[in-house]
Amino acid sequence: MSAARVSSAVMTHPVRREQAAALSARLGLGGLAMDPDPEGAPSALRTALVAWSAASAEASHHLVVQDDVAAPRELLDLVAGSVARFPDEALIFYTNWHARNGSATRLAALAGAGWVRAVPEEFAPTLAICLPAERAAGFRRFAQDSAERHDDEVMAAFLRTVGRAGLLAVPNVVEHIGTSSINGHAAQGVRLAACPVGAADARPLLCHGWVLEELDWLPYMRYGEGYLRPAGPEALADPRRHTRWQEALPATGLTEGQVRDVARRHRPADAEGEVRRLFGAGFADELWIHCLLLGRQAEDAARRHAPSPRGGRAGGARLRAAALSTVGPAGLSPDRRPEVLPAHAELLAAYAESAVGRGGLLLDDATAGARPGPAPRG
Repeated sequence: MSAARVSSAVMTHPVRREQAAALSARLGLGGLAMDPDPEGAPSALRTALVAWSAASAEASHHLVVQDDVAAPRELLDLVAGSVARFPDEALIFYTNWHARNGSATRLAALAGAGWVRAVPEEFAPTLAICLPAERAAGFRRFAQDSAERHDDEVMAAFLRTVGRAGLLAVPNVVEHIGTSSINGHAAQGVRLAACPVGAADARPLLCHGWVLEELDWLPYMRYGEGYLRPAGPEALADPRRHTRWQEALPATGLTEGQVRDVARRHRPADAEGEVRRLFGAGFADELWIHCLLLGRQAEDAARRHAPSPRGGRAGGARLRAAALSTVGPAGLSPDRRPEVLPAHAELLAAYAESAVGRGGLLLDDATAGARPGPAPRG
């Protein structure tokens, strides 16, 4: 294939014109894609269609970035290198920290992967997404008559029609800024990246890190409670149903008794007490068990799919630290996230690490080693 040629555009609204122009200039991005009906009902899709139509005729790929992000000056170079490696994929460079895809990104980070296949039934994060030019044109055709206003929902639906969810960059080099939302997401509170990593650490992971294609069951948190996404939920009548971990656990081969026994024997009492004091007993229990299950799945993924025993690559230690730094604050309800001070964030990260590090205790080594899985891509 010839060298990748990436065009780009910044989605924006007149109230953020200056912010978008500054972002475009700093990163060397293309022109601004302005909301064509700024006085109309909020619609990210309306502006997204303008942005995706801005692909240059010579481009092999098109990158769309939203105006309320921060990113390194090397963003275009990182995108170009990723596109050269995965020319036929939808590549996503930001993942929301409290979504299922955010948990998938953390799991992959803890397993040592550089990329992970997105959860197909959930919205596709579109704060910074790059598509092959032909697929961008296909998205415009697919979305042009949609009554949906959320471009991320329509993008996910489009990718389901082509049978391939996007690839999430595990090191999130793009960060969301602010809590305001033209499209009505302000009620979600602070919305940050699941695994924020600088460009220097991200580059080797994006260029050489292995791809976690198979997620199996996925632990995730929302509003202070733990849930499990079962394996293959796209076959269910309601694939987006949120299933509490206790209800979903039997299908994993684990029992609640096993999980609670590990928590009883290995959860650090001092840290548990402090998390309970700050954020409540229920949250302290749910977070530790969520991280225990997350650690179990990350250990399983590394053993089954990583090209080396721990999947280690340059930048991996900082990627793991980034994943652990966000799991606690993201697991809180939106109204409580602003309460997390730096000292609290350190406490929550250490508390999460104490659980993730015990996840291997829930693994049956013989079974885990015997189960076949798809060969990793790298």
